[in-house]
Amino acid sequence: MTSKQTFTHSKKVDLGTIVAGVIIVAIYAGVFLLEQVIPPTSMLFTVLKKGATYALVAVSMNLLNGFTGLFSLGQAGFMLIGAYTYSILTIPLSQRAAVYQYYDGGLVQFSLPIIPALILAGLVAALFAFLIGLPVLRLKSDYLAIATLGFAEIIRTVFQWDKMGPITNGSNMLRLFPTFNDFNIKNAQGEVVVYLSTLIPFLIAGVCIGLIVALIHSSYGRAFMAIRDDEIAAEAMGINLARHKQYAFCLSSFFAGVGGAMLAMYQNSVQAKSFTSAMTYEILLIVVIGGIGSITGSCIGSFLFVACSEWWLRFLDQKQMIGTWEVPLLRNGFRLVVFSIIIMVVVLFFRQGIMGTKELPDLFRRKPGVKSKRKEGAAK
Repeated sequence: MTSKQTFTHSKKVDLGTIVAGVIIVAIYAGVFLLEQVIPPTSMLFTVLKKGATYALVAVSMNLLNGFTGLFSLGQAGFMLIGAYTYSILTIPLSQRAAVYQYYDGGLVQFSLPIIPALILAGLVAALFAFLIGLPVLRLKSDYLAIATLGFAEIIRTVFQWDKMGPITNGSNMLRLFPTFNDFNIKNAQGEVVVYLSTLIPFLIAGVCIGLIVALIHSSYGRAFMAIRDDEIAAEAMGINLARHKQYAFCLSSFFAGVGGAMLAMYQNSVQAKSFTSAMTYEILLIVVIGGIGSITGSCIGSFLFVACSEWWLRFLDQKQMIGTWEVPLLRNGFRLVVFSIIIMVVVLFFRQGIMGTKELPDLFRRKPGVKSKRKEGAAK
């Protein structure tokens, strides 16, 4: 390749990255403007908040399943740990007696700011991942999935145990901790003048996903992908399999813990019984729909999944009348039937997901050889 060709190729890469960056900035600006114009009770903001939360968790799962090749189903467990860590550490001291009413105000008698609590939520989840990873990462494929799924169920049960009540509040919910609505700017009368409750989850998820993207393009990320492609060849190149698998597992769990804290802020309350295996399957479904090995696909899949399940198909659960004629089949639960059919269609016709292994900048880069073929055709 000549120096001119190298310069041209780098120029194309930069153009794709720049266009992708402009689109991302436009999305953030659009979210901010919409939040100031549309009433805060709109279902749109529910989708955007939950979509941003699920996007981060899906990307963290993709880091493990898609980029490292480790099939884990423990995401709900790490989200639970992150959600509880954040909630326990941020409940104001004045509210702890009301929350821990059956446990004399609880064991923790201090409160942390939101950002340190978010970081600690990820760190505690990563610590659990490190301890769990020591035995289970020796397993492969389905056995690893079963082991991590079992871990998630054990964690959910332990957190509801009455003996853990002074810390986790047992089977009772945690509440009264800071949520996304607390980021709204208010005047002296307590009226909201600037809404930020939707932009903040986008910012948190964006920063975390940006860190994951940087990690994937680092030497560690290349080692993860080498392990995914061929463990024997990766080990022959000097990659420590056990260490790098542990790194990937802990990093994925860290961001899942942050995602769990974001989910707590979105729901305004936390209860262990809601972090079931079905939540992990939802995240896995998002990763498959978006494309295993695509960060952009996981983000797009998250918002599409939440919008379809929470908003767009809601009318199918209600009876609809056209004059005096009642539309058949429309009743409570029919939405899930239609949603399942849509998922089947996507999986059948998009075998590699919506994005496959492509990222947003790739959509704006000219394929190699296209320009030369056009020149050849013009010459003929």
